[in-house]
Amino acid sequence: MNWVTTYVVAFACCISQQGWSAAQASVPAKAVAPAEPTVATRSGVADGAWSPALTGERRPLYRLQKSDVVEIDFAYSPEFNQSISVQPDGFIALRGAASLYAEGETIPDLEKEIAGAYTGILRDPDVTIVLKDFDKPFFIAGGEVNRPGKYELRSDLTVSEAIAQAGGFTPRAKHAQVVLFRRLSNDLVESHLLDVKAMLRSRNLNEDMQLKPGDMLYVPQNLISKIRQYMPGSGLSLYLNPAQF
Repeated sequence: MNWVTTYVVAFACCISQQGWSAAQASVPAKAVAPAEPTVATRSGVADGAWSPALTGERRPLYRLQKSDVVEIDFAYSPEFNQSISVQPDGFIALRGAASLYAEGETIPDLEKEIAGAYTGILRDPDVTIVLKDFDKPFFIAGGEVNRPGKYELRSDLTVSEAIAQAGGFTPRAKHAQVVLFRRLSNDLVESHLLDVKAMLRSRNLNEDMQLKPGDMLYVPQNLISKIRQYMPGSGLSLYLNPAQF
């Protein structure tokens, strides 16, 4: 290979490299989307709003209510032991200390608060609280049941079982539209419409909901019973028993 050939080959290589560099420069760079800001999530919050159905508590501790009775024991100062009840205003009156607001508090939280209330009186108070009396879990059955009223919820109970416990349906009951009311908070109540008649007729209780403390069952009156009260007695007898004429 003479020097002319070598010069031509080297020139061709330079031209090709320049063309490749120009082609790379002509390709537009891909736009990189800005990273989305990380939003910290809180338990019980959906779309920025607190939801009572998303509390995040799997086994929530009991919270004190009005009329609950607690026994307070001081390990090293038994003279301060006392049994007190939560007053209608939510406070408890402590012996030798200021009153504390106890409604809605758990037992561990109240133990810490009472220990803090006695810090200026006792040195390192060791407080133990035992819940002695409280409002038992209950449900309410109303409307067209034979024994309407308030019942203790002592075990797992379904809607159909609760109606049976309340004496069953009356002849005026509308079995297909039983309403279950459930309070989620002070300002929010959800309702479920249940066709108990269809469940019992099909012998399928998959939709027979479990009751929770505080639930209320309401059985409405059927349409015939509503109309019957406005019909004259003789006309009603003729309609119900035409064979006697």
